[in-house]
Amino acid sequence: MRAARAACDHARVTRTATPRLAIIGGGPAGLMAAEAACAAGVAVDLYETKGSVGRKFLLAGKGGLNLTHGEPRARFVERYGARRDAVARWLDAFDAEALRRWARGLGVETFVGSSGRVFPLDQKAAPLLRGWLHRLREAGVAFHMHHRWLGWSDGALRFATPQGERTVAAEAAILALGGASWPQLGSDGAWVAPLEHAGIDIAPLQPANCGFELAWSEHLASRFAGAPLKPVVAHWVDRHGVARSRQGEFVLSEYGIEGSLIYAIGAELREQLAERGEAVLKLDLVPGYDQSALAGRLAAPRGRHSIGDWLRRRAGLDAAKCALLFELTDKPTLADPAALAARLKALPLHLRAPRPVAEAISTAGGVRLEAVDENLMLHERPGVFCAGEMLDWEAPTGGYLLTACFASGLLAGRAAARRLLGA
Repeated sequence: MRAARAACDHARVTRTATPRLAIIGGGPAGLMAAEAACAAGVAVDLYETKGSVGRKFLLAGKGGLNLTHGEPRARFVERYGARRDAVARWLDAFDAEALRRWARGLGVETFVGSSGRVFPLDQKAAPLLRGWLHRLREAGVAFHMHHRWLGWSDGALRFATPQGERTVAAEAAILALGGASWPQLGSDGAWVAPLEHAGIDIAPLQPANCGFELAWSEHLASRFAGAPLKPVVAHWVDRHGVARSRQGEFVLSEYGIEGSLIYAIGAELREQLAERGEAVLKLDLVPGYDQSALAGRLAAPRGRHSIGDWLRRRAGLDAAKCALLFELTDKPTLADPAALAARLKALPLHLRAPRPVAEAISTAGGVRLEAVDENLMLHERPGVFCAGEMLDWEAPTGGYLLTACFASGLLAGRAAARRLLGA
C-alpha cells in the first residue's frame, strides 16, 4: 500500500486540478472506495448520514472484529451462494490475504483462529478504523457528516443536512449506503425509494444472518434464553428436494433460535418460509450416538434418577438440550426408549418466521447485480457506482461479509477514478 499512499499524497497536493468523486456512505465499502479513488489521483468527498463513519464496523469490533477467513479460495467463494461468480471477480482484486496485508499496512497484525476466522491481534476495531481515517484525511479525503442522501435533482445529488437541503453536482458518485440492518447505525434502507424511482431494479431487502421465531413456552423462553446448544447436527430438505445437513451450534432465544449454525443455513430457511409458508429443521441432539445403540442405552432402568439426570447420564444431554426435548416431546415418547432415541436424533423445529431485518446482522437483497456492469456502475445511471451491502448478495458470518464489502468498494473506487480520469 506504500505506492497507494504516495499516490494519495499526490492527489492531495493537486486536489484543485483533479476531478471530484462523491462517495455516499462511510462504512467499509465507502471508505475503501475513497482510498482506491484517492490512490488513483481523484479528489474525494465522502458524505455520511451520521455524525461519524464506521459505526457498524465498530459494532463488529465488539465480537473481536472478524475481518476475513483463512480457508482455501475455492471454499471461500462458495460462501456467497448464488452470487459466487460475481463476488469472485471482486475478490480477484482484493481477497482475504490482500485484506490482511492492508491491515498490516495500518499497523494492525492479524491472526487465524482455530475456526479459520481472521481477527486483529487485539481483537478491536477502533485502532484499525482510527489509523485508516487518519490516512484518508492525510490523503485529502473530505468528510461531510450529517448528510442524508435523498436522491437526485436535475442530476445533482440531494442531501438533507442540519442546515437544510443541499445539492451537490458530482462528476461521478459511488453509493455505499449499506443494507437495512441496525438502522440506528445509519444503514436503514431508505435509499431503495429514490433508486426505484430512478428505474433501478432492486431485490426486496430481507434479513440475513438472523434468528428465527418459534412458539416457545414461557418456561423455556424465560429460563433458557441465551443457552447454547452444542454440538448438534441440523437436517433439512432444500428447495430442490435434496436432503442436507450441517453440524454446529446455536443459541436458544426468547423468540426462537439464533447463532452461527442458523446463520449458515438461514438463506435456505428464509426462502422456504417465503415459498412454502413453513420451514422445518430436524435436530440431532446427540450426534455422537448411533440411534439403535442410543435406544439400548435408554432402555436401562431409570431407578430414582429424574428424567433430566437420567438423560444426562445415558445420552450426555445438558440442561438446555433436555429443556428443548421436553418442550417438543410428549410423555409417551419420553417413556418409550426406541421412540425417544428417534426423537433425539431428529427433533423437529417448526420455524414460523425470520426475525425483522432491523435486528439482522446483515441484509439480503438490494441493487440487483444485473443492474450494474462489471465495474459496478449502474446501467441506468452512467457515472454512478454501487458497492457493499446495498448490492444483491449475501454471505454467512465468518469474515465473508466484510471481505466482499472491502473488495466491492475497491473495485468501484478504481472504476470511478478511471472514468473521471478518462483512462
